[in-house]
Amino acid sequence: MSDENSSLGQQTESTETEVMQQEAVAQLKKQLPADMYYKCEELHSRPSITPECEIPERLLHLSHCFGYDSGRRANLKLLDDRTLIFIAGNLLVLLDISTKEQRYLRSCSGGGIGSIAVHPSNKYFVVAEKGNQPHVIVYEYPSLRPYRVLRGGTEQAYSFVDFNQEGSVLASVGSAPDYMLTLWDWRQEEVMLSCKAFSREVYRVSFSPYHPGLLTSSGSGHIKFWKMATTFTGLKLQGVVGHFGKTVTSDIEGYVELPDGKVVSGSDWGNLLMWDGNTIKVEICRKEGRTCHAGTVQPFALEDGQLMTIGSDGVVRGWDFERINTAESNSSRLEMEPTNEMVVGHNVCLSSVVRCSQRNSFVWFAQDSNGAIWKLDLSFTNTTPDPECLFSFHAGAIQGLDVSKKSHLMATTTLDRLVKVFDFLAKRELTTSRFNQGGTALSWAPPLVKQSGGLLVTGFEDGVVRLLELYNPQRLHAVTGRSPEGDAKLRLKQAFKPHNAPVTAVAYERNGEILATGSADCTVFFFSVEEKYVPIGFISVPGPVQALEWSPHSHNENRLLVLCQNGHVVEVQSPDPENQRPTQTYQLPEVSSRAFRFKSIKSRIKRDEEITRRQTLKEGKKKQREEQLKEAKHLDTEQEEEEEEEEEDLPPIYIPDTPSPLYCGFYSQPGQFWLSMGGFDSGFLYHCKFSENQQEDSDQRQDEPFDYLPVLNADDDPICSFTFSSNRQLLLCGLQSGSIRVYPLQPGDHGLKSMQAFWALNVHDNHYGPLRHTVCSHDDLFVLTAGDDGNIFSFSMLPPEELQKSLQRKQAKVPSPRLGLENETLALDIEDPAAYSIETAKQKLENDRVRREAELKIAEKQKGLAELQKKFKQVLNNNQDLPEHVRLTPEELQLDRRFYEQAERLKAQQVMDVRKQLAWEQERCSIALRKLQDWFKEFPEADMITVVAIRTNDRISTYRPLALSKTLTQDRRQSSLSSPDGEKDAALQRRKSRVEPAKDSSNIESEEDVPRPPMTRPARIRLGDRQEERLRKAAEKAVQARAKIEKKKQEWAQIYAEKPKEGYEDPQDLQAIREAKEMRDFPGVKHQRVNTERKREELIALEENIREKQLEMNGRIVALRDSKVRLVARLRAQTQRLEKVQQRLAPHHRRPPPTLPAILPEETPEKKLLCGRPTLERYRVLREQMYKGLQPKSMEQEGAGYILKQLEKEMEEKVEKEEEKEREDGSPGVSALCITREGTAVEEGAEASELEVELQREEEIRLLYEQNSLLEQMESSVSQFDAELMLLRHQKRRLDWKLKLSDLQLLTLFQEMLLLKQFERREDSLQEKLNGYVREENSITSELEECNEQLEVNMRDMAKLQERDKALTAAFQDSLGENNKFEEFLTKVFKKKVKRAKKKEQEGNKDQEGDSNEDSDEDDDWDDDYDSDAEEGGAPLDDSVCPTGCEQELFENTLKLRERRLDLEELLAEEKKRAEALKRERDTLIKKEKSVKSSRKVVEDALELINGEKQQKINELDTVVPLRLHQIEFASKSTLLSNLSKALVLDEMELSRMQERIQQLQAEKLHQKDLDRQTRQQHTRLLHDRKDMAAKIQALEKQCNELMMAKFGRLVNLEALQMLSGSRRLEELKQEKLLKEAEYAKEIKQWDAKVEEARQALMEVTRCNTEHLYSVTSLLEQKKELELKLSSRQRKMGRQQFQDYRRRVDQEDIRRLQELVKTQAHQAEALKREISLLSSKGGHVLPPDQARLAPLAPLPTPTGNISTGRQTQLKEKTKHTQQITS
Repeated sequence: MSDENSSLGQQTESTETEVMQQEAVAQLKKQLPADMYYKCEELHSRPSITPECEIPERLLHLSHCFGYDSGRRANLKLLDDRTLIFIAGNLLVLLDISTKEQRYLRSCSGGGIGSIAVHPSNKYFVVAEKGNQPHVIVYEYPSLRPYRVLRGGTEQAYSFVDFNQEGSVLASVGSAPDYMLTLWDWRQEEVMLSCKAFSREVYRVSFSPYHPGLLTSSGSGHIKFWKMATTFTGLKLQGVVGHFGKTVTSDIEGYVELPDGKVVSGSDWGNLLMWDGNTIKVEICRKEGRTCHAGTVQPFALEDGQLMTIGSDGVVRGWDFERINTAESNSSRLEMEPTNEMVVGHNVCLSSVVRCSQRNSFVWFAQDSNGAIWKLDLSFTNTTPDPECLFSFHAGAIQGLDVSKKSHLMATTTLDRLVKVFDFLAKRELTTSRFNQGGTALSWAPPLVKQSGGLLVTGFEDGVVRLLELYNPQRLHAVTGRSPEGDAKLRLKQAFKPHNAPVTAVAYERNGEILATGSADCTVFFFSVEEKYVPIGFISVPGPVQALEWSPHSHNENRLLVLCQNGHVVEVQSPDPENQRPTQTYQLPEVSSRAFRFKSIKSRIKRDEEITRRQTLKEGKKKQREEQLKEAKHLDTEQEEEEEEEEEDLPPIYIPDTPSPLYCGFYSQPGQFWLSMGGFDSGFLYHCKFSENQQEDSDQRQDEPFDYLPVLNADDDPICSFTFSSNRQLLLCGLQSGSIRVYPLQPGDHGLKSMQAFWALNVHDNHYGPLRHTVCSHDDLFVLTAGDDGNIFSFSMLPPEELQKSLQRKQAKVPSPRLGLENETLALDIEDPAAYSIETAKQKLENDRVRREAELKIAEKQKGLAELQKKFKQVLNNNQDLPEHVRLTPEELQLDRRFYEQAERLKAQQVMDVRKQLAWEQERCSIALRKLQDWFKEFPEADMITVVAIRTNDRISTYRPLALSKTLTQDRRQSSLSSPDGEKDAALQRRKSRVEPAKDSSNIESEEDVPRPPMTRPARIRLGDRQEERLRKAAEKAVQARAKIEKKKQEWAQIYAEKPKEGYEDPQDLQAIREAKEMRDFPGVKHQRVNTERKREELIALEENIREKQLEMNGRIVALRDSKVRLVARLRAQTQRLEKVQQRLAPHHRRPPPTLPAILPEETPEKKLLCGRPTLERYRVLREQMYKGLQPKSMEQEGAGYILKQLEKEMEEKVEKEEEKEREDGSPGVSALCITREGTAVEEGAEASELEVELQREEEIRLLYEQNSLLEQMESSVSQFDAELMLLRHQKRRLDWKLKLSDLQLLTLFQEMLLLKQFERREDSLQEKLNGYVREENSITSELEECNEQLEVNMRDMAKLQERDKALTAAFQDSLGENNKFEEFLTKVFKKKVKRAKKKEQEGNKDQEGDSNEDSDEDDDWDDDYDSDAEEGGAPLDDSVCPTGCEQELFENTLKLRERRLDLEELLAEEKKRAEALKRERDTLIKKEKSVKSSRKVVEDALELINGEKQQKINELDTVVPLRLHQIEFASKSTLLSNLSKALVLDEMELSRMQERIQQLQAEKLHQKDLDRQTRQQHTRLLHDRKDMAAKIQALEKQCNELMMAKFGRLVNLEALQMLSGSRRLEELKQEKLLKEAEYAKEIKQWDAKVEEARQALMEVTRCNTEHLYSVTSLLEQKKELELKLSSRQRKMGRQQFQDYRRRVDQEDIRRLQELVKTQAHQAEALKREISLLSSKGGHVLPPDQARLAPLAPLPTPTGNISTGRQTQLKEKTKHTQQITS
């Protein structure tokens, strides 16, 4: 033991030493040496190459970067006075300002660069990267060696990094998803502090230059102010978000910290915001509310008392800082003007600035988001130089890129409206051209089109295509004599507009004879390539064009492959430029084409792969099982069989609803092509061909690829562009992640079978820089890439040294200008974006031609019509010159009536169309007129209309309807006294809402007494069909039983709800009794008692009724007036007809016509409001004369009234003149005609023949009849009208009589209302009191009912708790069992009162405080009881330790039951307290209810007195009732009394009704008596029946209980028993039991075999042990023999010499042998235990670890006495014994 302790102590010491050493090493490691650097080769990312790829790692060598990601935030930093750095994709570019040379650093992660920062000392700069767990790398400058690597600051990417003022701490902020703000001790690569910056994107974070512990961060819709605070747990970052308040929330790009802790930030709308704390103190703007900058504004510096700002408007401004800093927060805005201003440019958008590192320098370098870097001198002096643009680049995504087929020239275009040409061999820009619209596509014409290689085809976003010539302007110097600037120039050769949408693709045919252009307007236009490009025509395609691909020379036919963005592919035959095209349009209908619509097969590919994988896995498992069976042939086959695992469902076939976008494609063979898709279908290249069923609709047809090629790691990174090397042995692919892949291909591999291995390099930005353009130079020495991040890279295929040698004498050659170019005029450009396209212009020309032809035809028709009209007029004139008997009538001149009808129909249709068009305007004008009329006539029914009879002077006039009394309508008020019923409903609702929580809280049964661990549900066991059917039937049976029981419960609940309570009285009876009492005390029923409001309503109703009757009569009079107007019109027409008839009659036959009635002005007073245009014109003239002073002074004084009077007078005079004229035209005309008629008759009479005389006589008879008929009709019409007027006049007189009675009644009602107003105030006050008492009584009643319900619930809860307490005690007794010797101890433990801590809620109510005080007093009493209990037993009861001999489980169960008992006792005590409180509250409410009822009774009595007095006063009013003599029966001795003051005026019908009512009441009284007798008898019978039913129910319950005890042995809940359904869990457990039994039987069988093997092994070991024992016995015998021999020999040598020694040796040998025997006994015992364990448990138990015994030392013998052979024999035996022992 001492050795073991010493070894353990040594181990502990060694462990402590190791820990101390590790801590020391870690401490040394923490202190990084200042001269430690990382190796660039180990950090920087490299190209990724697949293992089987033979492409060298250094395939592409970066040559130059021609782009600048100007849209990235803060993408410009200054290392020293001449070196700028910025991010370009996966590169960091170091740009020398003076030499324009570039150096590059690659991203270490390969995922891109997020942000950069420069150390204040300019000795270091930081590159924060993007990718999975990106790093922050600190480089030393100018050695560019990695100095420090900071790890673990964010998950995906860094968005900003910055140093503090001293440069000791670095702050970094991550982007989505964590937005982590981290402060670094960057020299030791340690994180100082970190926390989440915000939940949205953070643009910037910086330290305050004045307060080291303050930081500020800003971003999307927020600004946050940070403070490094020391807390008790250490240094923490505490941030406060700025609140915009009433200011609109804005994204904040930039800000400046002020010395006093304030912050000035920019905004989206161009104003500055000054933050004080976390709120906006003031908003700074220019005067008159103008913004500080147009667009986004960023403050960037505070210098020389000026706050410097930049904006997206390209202006730098300086603001007076003192005024800003002292601005008061009273006003929300501070208006001021800038002190200094510098306009950098008009097309400039400044986003960030960096200052020159020289001290006291005013030079700043600015980043222009429109693609430039500026040098600014912000000294704002008279000698300040103008802003200098150092570098200019493209802004935005590169839309088009192509290279020259003859030289190392490259052309690009973007949406910034620029087209640039670069010499990528010399690494410089040659020329730039700006246009009005952005470029969207570009192609360099092949040498077949332009031998010199200087023609560019560029498409723009307005649909224009421009042909640009590139030439060297220096070659024109010899001709023009001028020396132009630059080595290259672009000249517009031709511009045409084939499309109305952006041009997306341009491509030349393989022979260079046709140019095809594609657009987003779903058209492809073809042009014939000539000196001037001639349009051939266009075709329409199913979607926006993505790319155009002409068939190569290897194909027999010349076809164009059109790739559409929505997945459609169209192949068209090259059109023939020589064919004649239709002149109406450029659309080509006869071009043969084939179409393909991509159908997704990716899900099917994935499904097939999954099937193959599972099949391979099955085959592998099958082979493995077969090998296991071969190795274990002696085992039973059935034992080795394994259950097959259930296979998961295969992934479903999915086709996206929105088609995946098509990115690129190319021809493989004629009719076949490869496609690269995006979206869901990315990750594969699809080999497609055109289907045969081309006649189907392309929208309905779905074409599937016939082959596919998986692209590694491209499921979310599709291929965006393809390009082949000139020998087609390399395929270069641009991916959406901005990386470039190079695949080596075999010659002639159209199926891309060799496209397996690849070389890949991340070039552009991985997030927003898809590589859209990848091209090779004409000699395959360069690869150029362009992406959406605005970067353009050139790579060389050779190392720089070899490239320089091979191109030592070569340089890019700019084509020479054409001959005569200097004399040519500039081509016309299309500058208007809304200019017509070629097709639109042609359609317009065609429409103009058609319109001109139509106009010519119309002119010819009109000329013909004019001639016909002239001829027709001549015919009419000739007809008029003919005698009358020969002259043709107008009817006879018409050719055919149908022509006239057709023309009328057409005219009516046109009129209807015009009316439809003008319907809205007509309705608007009519509504305006109606509003105007309503405005000028407030009471339209106030005008009186008088209708006069025609023959008599009788007349009838309309009423002047009384307008409703404004005093009555305005005084009508809504009763402000709330309804007691409503209050009662509200009280009931409150009571319900208060009772429900009480019910929820009283649901004690649902509470868990003891918290239980969550039950884990085992996996479901599959049941058999029989078990499932049994469960289903049991569930159905339980559901039916449950439904039946629920229905029965509902019926019982309804019965109990309908059961009246004790002392219940029918409310209808109570109401009838109350009404009877009121009828007895006062004859007016309560609801019939009148008040001011009701009387006012009666008054208004009566007025409305009078008004309604008057309006009805007015309507009838107006209708009569209208009939008179129609009659006068009809009479005039008949008079005219009569005049025509009398013109043809002899004077002696003519009867005088009746006098025509006239419409009098009083009959049409509304005509005063009607006026026509002449009247309005006259009114305007009169008004102008009044304004000009031409009218007399009286007119000026009266104003517009005088004008209206004058105008009315003139209108009357005009009407009179017209009537006189009509009368003059009437009679003299007739006489003159008669005279002429007589003259002609006399003249013709001398010459007339007998036939003519006969005809004249017939005509005379007919005319006489017609004259008589007309006169009779006129007479009858006049008579009928007069009769109608007389009848209506009589009816109006009767109505006048009735209305006069109504007026008398109206007067009476008004008097009653005035009388009621005198009582109104007293009645309202009493009524308000009564309503208050009623509300209070209802509230008390509801509270009392609520209190009773809560008390009932409380009593039920107490009963339940007591039942649970009894059940708990019974459970404790059951757990003890019988004859338990610890029963007394456990009972004491169970019943012991334990003091437990209570959590008391603190509430503000005094009652609850009193309750809590009472609770505390009770707790003190309980504590006393607890102490007394402890003292009664003498020694205190120790319940913390289980007594010896008692079961621990029983003891713990007793403690748990005691806890549950104590819980129940606490709940019971709480319920008792609650019950007592409820009882006290109920008593208080009962007292309050009695008091309120008495007060209510007093108020009701007072109200009844007022009502009686009011009714008495009303009865005293005089009422006018007109009576006739036969209606008066108040007489004495058949004589009428002169004094009728005592008479009663009664309606005869009312009198008869009252007499009938007396008889009805007598009969009703007898009926009620019979009902009372029957009800009493029924009540007695129901009482007897209830007693009988109670006895019967008691007997049945007893019988039911006996049956339950007999069947179940205890009382059970029959409803619960009926609702029991089959337990699926029980069936599953049974099934699981059977499965487990089978499994265990199988396992037992295996263990039996193992036990048998162990038994055999044990027998073998026992046998070996027995043999060993035999050998030991023989050795012992030999030893004894040897000892005997030895002793005999020793005796011979001398007994005394060896006696002591022999004894000691013998004892030692005996001890050793004894130890050997003990060891063997232990081994035998261990073997026996192992056998027993194996037989009982079936597990293999290793033998105990026994220490190996030391070998027996040989017995010492004297030298020379034992022979050598004997010694050898003894040694062998000893060695054998040691082997046995081991």
